[in-house]
Amino acid sequence: MIHLAIAGLSSEAEVESTSHLLLHSLWPIVRGALLGTIPLALSSFVIGLALALGVALLRISQHRLLNWIGRTYVSVIRGTPLLVQLFIIFYGLPNVGLTIPPWPSAIVAFSLNVGGYAAEVIRAAILSVPKGQREAAYTIGLTSTQTLVRIILPQALRVAVPPLSNTFISLVKDTSLAAVVLVTELLREAQKIAYSENKFLILYIEAAVVYWVLCTFLSFGQEKLERRLERSVAI
Repeated sequence: MIHLAIAGLSSEAEVESTSHLLLHSLWPIVRGALLGTIPLALSSFVIGLALALGVALLRISQHRLLNWIGRTYVSVIRGTPLLVQLFIIFYGLPNVGLTIPPWPSAIVAFSLNVGGYAAEVIRAAILSVPKGQREAAYTIGLTSTQTLVRIILPQALRVAVPPLSNTFISLVKDTSLAAVVLVTELLREAQKIAYSENKFLILYIEAAVVYWVLCTFLSFGQEKLERRLERSVAI
């Protein structure tokens, strides 16, 4: 009986200790998401989209060399793991005299990765616009650039939004890889607390829950945006 009572008290103390740890670690992890994960994902996504647009235009170019450059870039990015790309930039480039700090290294790696994947999305969206739209624009005197900006891209955007939204949500989760280059974001904060408290399972589960809540919120925003675009197309 005494042993059972001691075991019960020990169990209650452990549960209370775990609850206390979860409560006190929640804010540092959320802060890591707000100050690290989200800014890193947003900045990388914006830069990656600009890069993706340029690569998509290379992919649909009639010039063989430009088309080859675009295809090679997409092939390399899509054919190699993001973690390897991150390692090359942060750990590999210093061997040739180019040292990039953690945050810029992560942004460069994630931007290049987004550029490779989003380029194919944008290319497919541009090609989905009927050729008659381009021909009609030329007949009213618009240049190729004006046709692209005023006619083609606005229509392609409606097609590209759903897959690009998925790319961004995936990027939010992929930013966890930045922890391996010492970028302070959501997972890195959880790691630091886990090492100091020697409570790895519970802290990593808490980090996973925060990622899940964040991605659920983003998915909800994606659905609202898609419904709004559908209404605008219907009108």
